[in-house]
Amino acid sequence: MSRIRLLSETVASQVAAGEVVERPASVVKELVENSIDAGAHKIDVLIRRGGISFMRVIDDGSGMDRDDALLSLERHATSKIRSAADLESVETLGFRGEALPSIASVSRFRLTTRQPDAVAGTEIVVNGGKIDVVRDGGEAPGTQVEVRSLFYNVPARRKFLRAENTESRNIEHQLHLQAIGHPQVAFTFARDDRLIFQLPVTATLADRIRDLFGSDLLNQLLPIQSGKSSATRISGLIGRAGLSRQTRSQQLVFVNGRAIESPLLTGAIREGYHTALMKGQYPVTFLFLEIDPGAVDVNVHPAKREVRFRDPNGVREAIVRALQETLAGGREDWREKFRGPVPEPEGTRAVVSQTSLGGSPPCDLPQFEREFGLRGERSIEARPQFPHPSEIAGQAQTASPARTLPGPVESADGAPALQTKRPPQQFQIIGILNKLYVLMENADGLVLVDQHAAHERILFEELRRRMEEQGVPSQKLLITQTFELSPRDSDWIEQNISVLQKMGIGIESFGPNTFKIDSLPGFLNVTDGAQFMRKVIDDLKSATDRSSPLRLGEEMIAKTVCRHAVKANDPLRYLEVEKLIQDLLDCELPYCCPHGRPTMIQISNAELEKKFGRKV
Repeated sequence: MSRIRLLSETVASQVAAGEVVERPASVVKELVENSIDAGAHKIDVLIRRGGISFMRVIDDGSGMDRDDALLSLERHATSKIRSAADLESVETLGFRGEALPSIASVSRFRLTTRQPDAVAGTEIVVNGGKIDVVRDGGEAPGTQVEVRSLFYNVPARRKFLRAENTESRNIEHQLHLQAIGHPQVAFTFARDDRLIFQLPVTATLADRIRDLFGSDLLNQLLPIQSGKSSATRISGLIGRAGLSRQTRSQQLVFVNGRAIESPLLTGAIREGYHTALMKGQYPVTFLFLEIDPGAVDVNVHPAKREVRFRDPNGVREAIVRALQETLAGGREDWREKFRGPVPEPEGTRAVVSQTSLGGSPPCDLPQFEREFGLRGERSIEARPQFPHPSEIAGQAQTASPARTLPGPVESADGAPALQTKRPPQQFQIIGILNKLYVLMENADGLVLVDQHAAHERILFEELRRRMEEQGVPSQKLLITQTFELSPRDSDWIEQNISVLQKMGIGIESFGPNTFKIDSLPGFLNVTDGAQFMRKVIDDLKSATDRSSPLRLGEEMIAKTVCRHAVKANDPLRYLEVEKLIQDLLDCELPYCCPHGRPTMIQISNAELEKKFGRKV
C-alpha cells in the first residue's frame, strides 16, 4: 500500500498560505503591494479587532475585468512575469501570484474590481478557497478586497495570533513601511471605525516623514550625500550621530521600493556609524537603494522580506561610504552654527580672567602615547588656566581674550612684530557648569559641551591618525602560541595577514588551517592568544574594505582615551577651553565621543523662549 498521497487542492492551498499569510499584517502587506503595482494613487485600509475579524483594502488602481479577476484567484496566475528569465529582473512588489489565492483559502474573502472605462465591475465571493459567487458589481473604479474571519478554517494557526492591539500595531507598522517607501501614494488607515492616520500625497520623502513622525525627528535627520556608485544609488535620510533608538524599529531600508530585512545591510549601517553610536543602540535610517533588478534576487523568501545581492560586498561598501560621507558632511552643519561672531553689545561682557585657579588637567598626551609606544613629537603650548565662573562677574569689562590677542609682540630685533589675528570666533564662551559642561553662546542660542566627551573625541582621532601612520607597536610573546581554525576562517586570515600584522599581531601559517602567533599589540593584556584571535576575526569580518585596518586599535584607543581625557571637576584654563572647542570642531565627528555619547547639545533661542513662556 502506498504511503505517499497527493494532497487535495484545499489542503495544499492552506499549506502554501502558511508561508505567505503569517498574520493579519501579512494580508495587508500583500494587498497594499498589489494596489501599488496596479498604479494606485490612494489606498484606504480599515481593520476591526486587529484584522482578525475584518480587513478591507480599497484602491483607485487600474482594476481588472472579469476574466482577470477570476484568474487572479488561481495559484501562480500573475501578470508580473511570463518566464523564468523574468525572475532575474523583477521590478514589481508582487510577482508570484500566490497572495490572493493564499488569503482566500484561509478566510471569507470578497473581491470587487472595475476598470476605469468599464460600465460594470466584477464581484467574487470565496469561502475557504471555494468560489461561491461571481456577479456584476457597481463599485468605484479600482479594486476592493475584504477579508473576514482570518484562519477560521485553520484553528491551529488562529491560536498563534497575538492580542488584538499587537496585531493592530503590526498592521500599522506595515502601512508605515509602505507609506515611507511610496510617498507618491496617499494612505488612510482606520481601526475599529476610528481614523488612525490620513496621509496625503507628498512630493518628497521628508514631507512623508514629517507627516508620520513630526518635525522634531525630521530636524535631526541628514540627507544622504554622495550615495552613487557604479551599480548602486543610495538616497534617503539618516539620523545625525548621537540620534539612536533602543530597537531597530526606525532602522528602515528599502531596495527598489521594497522594505527588506538583511543582516548584510544591518552590518553595513552599523559600520557606517562606527564610533558614532552608543553600544546597544541603533541608528535611525530611512535608506533607499536603487539597484539594477538583475543584480538583486527577491525570490528567496516566501514573504519577500529578504533579498540576495549579486555583489554583496559592493552594496555594503556603497552603504558604508554613503553613511560616512553623510555623517562627515553633518559636521559642516555643526560648524555653520558656530560660524561668525555672536552679536555682542559694546561693553556688556565681562572679561574672563586668565588667573590660575590652581591645578592643571590630567590630559597627558605624551603619557598616553607612551602606552601605545608612539613617540611622535607633539608641541603642547603652555595654557593659562580657566577661572571658576563665579570669578567672571567681578572682572573689569573689556574686550574678550577670545576675540583679540594681547598687545603687540616684539620681534627679535625689538621692532613690533606683525601680529596675526585669529579668525573671528564662532562662539562665545560663557563659563563652566558643575566643572564639567562648557557653556557657550552661538547665533542659535545656548550650547553645552561635555569637556570629557569632547576631549575623548579629540584624543581618539589624534591617536588613530598616528597609529595609522606609524602602525601599532607589538610585544613579543615568551612562548609562541598555535591554534586551528575552520577552513573559512583560515582562508580569511591568509587573505588579511598584512592587515593583522599592521595591527601589531605577528601571525603566520603553520600548516593546514593552523597558525602561530609570536607577538601581540603592546597595549593588550592577553592570556589566551587563540581566543583573542577568534574575537579579532569576528570583529574584523564585520568591517569593510574602506574601514580602518586598525579596528582593534580603535577599540583600545577608545577605552584608553577615557582614562586620559579631561574629567569632571578638572579645572580648565580659558585658553584650554577655547582650544578644546576649536579642536573639537576640527574633528571628523565632532558631535559624539568614541563611545557614541554626544559631545555638544544645542538649546535653541526658540526653545528657551518657550521655557520662559515667551512663546507658546
